[in-house]
Amino acid sequence: MARLADYFVLVAFGPHPRGSGEGQGQILQRFPEKDWEDNPFPQGIELFCQPSGWQLCPERNPPTFFVAVLTDINSERHYCACLTFWEPAEPTQEAVCLEDAAGREEEADEGGSGRLSPGTSGPPGQLFAPKTLVLVSRLDHVEVFRNSLGLIYTIHVEGLNVGLETVVGNLLTCIIPLAGGSQRTISLGAGDRQVIQTPLTDSLPISRCSVALLFRQLGITNVLSLFCAALTEHKVLFLSRSYQRLSDACRGLLALLFPLRYSFTYVPILPAQLLEVLSTPTPFIIGVNAAFQAETQELLDVIVADLDGGTVTVPECVHIPPLPEPLQSQTHSVLSMVLDPELELADLAFPTPTTPSSSLKMQDKELRAVFLRLFAQLLQGYRWCLHMVRIHPEPVIRFHKAAFLGQRGLVEDDFLMKVLEGMAFAGFVSERGVPYRPTDLFDELVAHEVARMRADESHPQRVLRHVKELAEQLYKNENPYPAVAMHKVQRPGEASHLRRAPRPFPRLDEGMVQWIVDQATAKMQGAPPAVKAERRTTVPSGPPMTAILERSSGLHGNSARRLEVVRNCISYVFEGKMLEAKKLLPAVLRALKGRAARRCLAQELHLHVQQNRAVLDHQQFDFVVRMMNCCLQDCTSLDEHGIAAALLPLVTAFCRKLSPGVTQFAYSCVQEHVVWSTPQFWEAMFYGDVQTHIRALYLEPAEDRDPSQGWEEPAEGERSALDVASEQRRLWPMLSREKQQELVQKEESTVFSQAIHYANRMSYLLLPLDSSKSRLLRERAGLGDLESASNSLVTSSMAGSVAESYDTESGFEDAETCDVAGAVVRFINRFVDKVCTESGVTSDHLKGLHVMVPDIVQMHIETLEAVHRESKRLPPIQKPKLLRPHLLPGEECVLDGLRVYLLPDGREEGSGGSGGGPAVLPAEGAVFLTTYRVIFTGMPTDPLVGEQVVVRSFPVAALTKEKRISVLTPVDQIPQDGLHLRSCTFQLLKMAFDEEVGSEKAELFRKQLHKLRYPLDIRSTFAFTLGSGHMPGRPPRATKDKGPSLRTLSRNLVKNAKKTMGRQHVTRKKYNPPSYEHRGQPPEDQEDAISVSEELEPGTLTPASALKPSDRMTMSSLVERACCRDYQRLGLGTLSSSLSRAKSEPFRISPVNRMYAICRSYPGLLIVPQSVQDNALQRVSRCYRQNRFPVVCWRSGRSKAVLLRSGGLHGKGVVGLFKAQNTPSPGQSQADSSSLEQEKYLQAVVSSMPRYADASGRNTLSGFSSAHMGGHGKWGSVRASGRSGGLSGDVGSRLAGRDMLGPPQANGAPPDPGFLRPQRAALYIIGDKAQLKGVRPDPLQQWELVPIEVFEARQVKTSFKKLLKACVPGCQALESGPTSFLRSLEDSEWLTQIHKLLQVSVLVVELLDSGSSVLVSLEDGWDITTQVVSLVQLLSDPFYRTLEGFRLLVEKEWLSFGHRFSHRGAHTLAGQSSGFTPVFLQFLDCVHQVHLQFPMEFEFSPFYLKFLGYHHVSRRFRTFLLDSDYERIEQGLLYEEKGERKGPQACRSVWEYVDRLSKRTPVFYNYMYAPEDTEVLRPYSNVSNLKVWDFYTEETLAQGPPYDWELAQVSPEPPEEERPDGGAPQSRRRVVWPCYDSRPRAQPDAISRLLEELQRLETELGRPPERWKDNWDRVKAAQRLEGRPDGRGTPSSLLVSSVPHHRRSLGVYLQEGPVGSTLSLSLDSDQSSGSTTSSSRQAARRSTSTLYSQFQTAESENRSYEGTLYKKGAFMKPWKARWFVLDKTKHQLRYYDHRMDTECKGVIDLAEVEAVVSGTPTMGAPKTVDEKAFFDVKTTRRVYNFCAQDVPSAQQWVDQIQSCLSDA
Repeated sequence: MARLADYFVLVAFGPHPRGSGEGQGQILQRFPEKDWEDNPFPQGIELFCQPSGWQLCPERNPPTFFVAVLTDINSERHYCACLTFWEPAEPTQEAVCLEDAAGREEEADEGGSGRLSPGTSGPPGQLFAPKTLVLVSRLDHVEVFRNSLGLIYTIHVEGLNVGLETVVGNLLTCIIPLAGGSQRTISLGAGDRQVIQTPLTDSLPISRCSVALLFRQLGITNVLSLFCAALTEHKVLFLSRSYQRLSDACRGLLALLFPLRYSFTYVPILPAQLLEVLSTPTPFIIGVNAAFQAETQELLDVIVADLDGGTVTVPECVHIPPLPEPLQSQTHSVLSMVLDPELELADLAFPTPTTPSSSLKMQDKELRAVFLRLFAQLLQGYRWCLHMVRIHPEPVIRFHKAAFLGQRGLVEDDFLMKVLEGMAFAGFVSERGVPYRPTDLFDELVAHEVARMRADESHPQRVLRHVKELAEQLYKNENPYPAVAMHKVQRPGEASHLRRAPRPFPRLDEGMVQWIVDQATAKMQGAPPAVKAERRTTVPSGPPMTAILERSSGLHGNSARRLEVVRNCISYVFEGKMLEAKKLLPAVLRALKGRAARRCLAQELHLHVQQNRAVLDHQQFDFVVRMMNCCLQDCTSLDEHGIAAALLPLVTAFCRKLSPGVTQFAYSCVQEHVVWSTPQFWEAMFYGDVQTHIRALYLEPAEDRDPSQGWEEPAEGERSALDVASEQRRLWPMLSREKQQELVQKEESTVFSQAIHYANRMSYLLLPLDSSKSRLLRERAGLGDLESASNSLVTSSMAGSVAESYDTESGFEDAETCDVAGAVVRFINRFVDKVCTESGVTSDHLKGLHVMVPDIVQMHIETLEAVHRESKRLPPIQKPKLLRPHLLPGEECVLDGLRVYLLPDGREEGSGGSGGGPAVLPAEGAVFLTTYRVIFTGMPTDPLVGEQVVVRSFPVAALTKEKRISVLTPVDQIPQDGLHLRSCTFQLLKMAFDEEVGSEKAELFRKQLHKLRYPLDIRSTFAFTLGSGHMPGRPPRATKDKGPSLRTLSRNLVKNAKKTMGRQHVTRKKYNPPSYEHRGQPPEDQEDAISVSEELEPGTLTPASALKPSDRMTMSSLVERACCRDYQRLGLGTLSSSLSRAKSEPFRISPVNRMYAICRSYPGLLIVPQSVQDNALQRVSRCYRQNRFPVVCWRSGRSKAVLLRSGGLHGKGVVGLFKAQNTPSPGQSQADSSSLEQEKYLQAVVSSMPRYADASGRNTLSGFSSAHMGGHGKWGSVRASGRSGGLSGDVGSRLAGRDMLGPPQANGAPPDPGFLRPQRAALYIIGDKAQLKGVRPDPLQQWELVPIEVFEARQVKTSFKKLLKACVPGCQALESGPTSFLRSLEDSEWLTQIHKLLQVSVLVVELLDSGSSVLVSLEDGWDITTQVVSLVQLLSDPFYRTLEGFRLLVEKEWLSFGHRFSHRGAHTLAGQSSGFTPVFLQFLDCVHQVHLQFPMEFEFSPFYLKFLGYHHVSRRFRTFLLDSDYERIEQGLLYEEKGERKGPQACRSVWEYVDRLSKRTPVFYNYMYAPEDTEVLRPYSNVSNLKVWDFYTEETLAQGPPYDWELAQVSPEPPEEERPDGGAPQSRRRVVWPCYDSRPRAQPDAISRLLEELQRLETELGRPPERWKDNWDRVKAAQRLEGRPDGRGTPSSLLVSSVPHHRRSLGVYLQEGPVGSTLSLSLDSDQSSGSTTSSSRQAARRSTSTLYSQFQTAESENRSYEGTLYKKGAFMKPWKARWFVLDKTKHQLRYYDHRMDTECKGVIDLAEVEAVVSGTPTMGAPKTVDEKAFFDVKTTRRVYNFCAQDVPSAQQWVDQIQSCLSDA
């Protein structure tokens, strides 16, 4: 029972003490005048009566009512019901306000809706003062308070004949029950009647309609945000103009939080004077009048909910974690069903008649029911995570947060984590965790309804039904008696506040009120206390918890199979079957990523512990420790899955004997895990163990279990600790005092003994094995000052040695040794303090513990010293042998193998992948650094993968990124240093160094790698050092000059070039090209920069007759270059005609640049118009960047249009010429004259072209039709619709540069009419849009500018970096599957750049094909220009699509025209900063795209492109070194290849290598090559038509990149002479793994296979094998002849050239790859009959056995004579005994390994035998045999040496062979 009201207060307006215009509240009277003992009078009531401040009003406002809430120091809430009315102000009050009334605005108040003009309420100028009646109560009966205060006001206003004192007295003495659902009628003595209902249980909040109103005002999403904000302890501020609304909103929000109680600042109505409270740092829920909104603006961390506007504003710096899915979306949908039932029916065609929606009160309960269900789902099973730490004298309960999160599967969830850490939840645990107490609706729900809620999830109607059931119960709790009699309370009449009040509110008689109160109190004391017995019960625990969302853990779904593997491995370990265990270990380590497997491991290990101790041998110990480490490595600091908890007893149980009396326990090897240094983990473990022991105290011995098994769930029928505690709490009051004391003491000593136990355990896991040094210093969370103490002993016996290696690096002095102990002691003391205080350990015991801890630690340190000493003496573990890589000839090892682990990267195939292959990574092996490559060779760490060798390598020159990483080694799970190397050949080495590799070695490796990657000088690269015998950096040995050799020639050339340059005027430096040309030159050459003069001196350019002899040689060498051969083929003139100036040709070859005087980056001979003089070229070159003036590089054979290339324009030039044609600038400068030269030059180009103007209108671009185009050439349009429709619009739009800027034009849309003239320009200049800005096209010019937007080299670089990351990601993608790859591929924009290049190229091809010439003039003329002109020539001219033509194209456009290979590839130290820019690779990718679309047009295979892509960066050949011909001459590279060579020499040119290789294998040849001679290719260039080049994505781990052919050809089986005797015939089948094997090599295409077969048969028939190309050409010719007679194509129409266009362009094509014959691959050997390698012979013989298989029976006629003979192997091979069979039927001598062997190893055809003669013993022949037992068999191909066992048998053999020969 409790008082309905504690105090009644009358508060009036009073003047402010400091005389300000504001007034203040004054308490006129309060009743009772002295405080109640149990409830002192709350301070500050006057502030809360008028929260907006006390002010006078010019008119009488209607009375207002609201309830404010005050919270006292004991967190008790006082409800202050305030009824305010206005009375005419007294003169003193008015005087206060007059001085500033004029300036003050009216205060808007919420009650003032019915205001009248001031005239009605009193004389003009009359002011009204507020007066407030306040009722203070601890009960929350708002309606009763409203009625009671209303009654008092009514009596006063209406002048009723009732004493106010009586009413107030009765109000203060009214006693009502608190809860229990009773109903009480009260009357205040004024003829009134009120019924008060009490709720059934007082633990459930009373909300009335407040929750429903809150949702109406703010909406679902906003309320959910506020709900999450309040739960996660954010600050929430409500704004409204209505005080009652503020109160209701705050009440509603609190009701939603049930069963949690809000324990922070809660002020539903905050007075204006206290607004600074809003800047408090603690969380709060506060309401403030909207009038003060401006003051709340600057609050940075407050969530503001505006109730009137319906908005919730969350500041940027505040993150409200949402509810975990799927609860968030489920709650949202249920709320919308409750609030808007019509939503479900809105779309129905025939809507059902709507059911009336619930009343507001009912809807309020339904909304609360939704949140009640939400909490039941969130906190389901929470009681299973409660730890009973003490039962008596009062329960002490702790919540195991980590276990709860782990079992619910919500470890990552931000929301639940914050809720569990919050104050509200702590209160929830201490209040609801108690096992024996009254229960309420929430307890029932969380215990019994969870299964139902889970089942209903997918049935919205069933969920709604459940919500309505809960709502009914909540409603019944608030209104237990629905049909109550109505209240009867008098109310004032309408507008009574406007009537002039008879008098002010009277002063009440204090004595009378006090008398009434005293009377009632005396009566109460006499009455017996009404004690309502609480119904206390054991709180049900409910079902064990389940995960909120059954997340399948994907890769590690713990199938029973995985658990079986774990169990088997452990049983093998303990049975001593170490080899079996070793095989299973990698699978176990993989399985241990899953939770179930880790639990299984802990359970299995428990089974092997007897009497808390298990002594193992060294190997077993290593295995157990390794598995434990693997388990612990995935444990977070909280250990939410209880794995560390389960292993904790085990790490102190497993041990090994190091020596007599010295035992090492497992804990010394598993310390390096963050969980051990987390105080929360130790607390949870401690409380768990205490609970187990406390429970055991009260259980019968029969029920007690082994406490060490405490981590298992209690079995069925067993009583949990909570059940035991509940029973004990029930019995407690009945126990005698002594018994109670005894129990308390027992519990206390249990806790104390556990504290000692844990102090020991913590010292085990926190003290490092070697406490003399602070080893492995790791900053780890939660350790405070323990950072120097954490540690892990590297598992296994090499622990000691590793410790040593760390010591040297730790950098800590011995002075700190003692500090390790100190830090551990401090950590343990803090832990002991916390847990003992919470568990009620006596202070004496606690002091004793503090004394004990340092001793425990010190004692443990002493034990560890002996263990550490002995562990160092253990023998080191045997490591696998290092596999040495195969090296190229001339390749030398720089750093021998460093042991490393190759870790899996983002490409999943290596680690098993989606293909489900074996996990070849991680692999254990070594990394080698050679002069050419970085090579990893090793074996998979998983022995079940088999004995596969894993090789990953890349050229040192291709390295693009190197960074240090720290990773866990795959086997021991120890953090190690590692390296992450990425190469531009798309290889990635992610390596962890083995423990034995010290940091010095690792650092040395990095330094050497850097040195080799960026040599100081190009001469130090592998291509130069290879085969030259000199060390890097040393000058090559001088050779004697024989006449003017090529080396001296190139020297002269450079010398002359320098002289020539020296003779020029060094005046205008401003035309100097950039300084890239000085790289790698000694400083004294600096003055040789090209400086340009207006006129060359007469001696510079001389006719041929005046050339010096050496110059003539230079000329002839220049003529031999690729360019000239190509110019002659194209009919662009010969050197002789150019020198004699024959005028018939429009173009000539000019030697003007033979000394590289005009442009260093151009070739020596250039094609220029016949009419232009050489000396004019010098002036023209000034207008262009890098002096790269326009020169012709190709001419169309059909339309005779020419393709020109140049650098971009300087500021002046054509642009200036177009911009200001006729405005002479003051003082015509030299620049203008050069512009005129340039104009003349372009005019000359135009006039050199054959004139044509058909009547057909082909001279206008818009007129040229698709039919004409279709006549010759293949068109791959940029348009979506394919081939139909006119081309004009398409080309036009692209010509207008549109396509470069935005999306392609709509299909066939006409070009911008103003851009292209109807008359076709003879020359189109393709230039950069930025460069040609503001150019005005001039109708009189015969050339036209086509501005396009191109990307720059740096964009290529950026794009390539992203492409590399997409194709070889360094770590696993967050989302698996192809989408993440495609997304990162798109982000790289690589394909977009290829699309642009192809688009521009097709545009140029179009223009050339229609007869206009094109000048490509982009950037500096050596990157994109080169890409475009090369592609144009490739698309237009079938010659360049042959092997020879493509080589010419690359030599001419890329090498001679100065693409900066060294600069773009960052070949030397100087280029390191510029980084790798793959311009050439991008070109190859474009060619690959065209190759895919037109597979029959190219003579070379896609493998050829990959080969060039790999070797243009590898620096194995000299071809792609240096930036221009000039630099190559300077280094003596350009002509040396033509000098005489002595003997075979390593290939220096990539082309030479390709030639040699092509003779031996068709690997570079495309069998589908069937060209059409007039073919012009027009590929589709849309990104959707482009494919990702497999060069970027594929790799073969069996042998590394296949582009170094000598290394790639590893023979598939052991060679003939080494096969083990007695081997059974081996199966030819083998498993081909993705990513590991190269599929094309394992299964070559049909044609390669046939060519191989052909060569085998030839070998067998004894013919010298022919070249593959001759065979192929013969077959092709025969094929064509076959196809002719009947005019129809033969079935293999791939080879016939009459396949229609569309079929051919999309033709099927064979699987490409480095396939082809395995014959004769030693590149430098001659193709003589004896040089075939053993593997090919092997293969040939194998095929013989299949050829004659039909004869191979054991019948005697096939074996005329047989026996054992020694046979001498081929050259340099040993003698070997073989079983020989003479077969007269087949006329051959066969031999086998032994008598039982069925597979023939070789055949000698007797038809080839010339003679059988006696022989002599050679080196290595059997020693014991007589000389006469030797005989030789001479065949047409070679001599076979034989030796019989003795002389008679030799004679017998010779006779038999002779007779066989004579029979024939």
